[in-house]
Amino acid sequence: MRLVKDDVSDTKITWMKAPEDHDYTAAESYLKLIYDDKTVASLLQQLQNAPMSEFKSKDLFRASGLSLLGVSNQHVDKDRQKLSSGKPLSPLLLVRDPAHGKAIIADGYHRLCAVYSFDEDAIIPCKIVGV
Repeated sequence: MRLVKDDVSDTKITWMKAPEDHDYTAAESYLKLIYDDKTVASLLQQLQNAPMSEFKSKDLFRASGLSLLGVSNQHVDKDRQKLSSGKPLSPLLLVRDPAHGKAIIADGYHRLCAVYSFDEDAIIPCKIVGV
């Protein structure tokens, strides 16, 4: 699959100042597949209290070990449309998993893919905590 990059100058990527409440719910759902309930509750509390950090989109992909979803994915396309119309995206929620040497994208995978399709060097605001 060939990924078409848009002209970065055509699209200004904007971000909300903080994750939305439903992002924490989505993160909880995902993290419960990996960790026990007590660990998930602790991680969510930590994420809510964590300061904002920033990372380049290409570095987030490298650290997560995830594959890039193409622009044909409906969720990626929806986030690309938001970006194109100037709507801000919600920051990502991340968990450092040193046992596996990865950063888990607890919420925001589709947003990351959408942003990367515009600019692999884009700075993405995140909240990140450790297990």
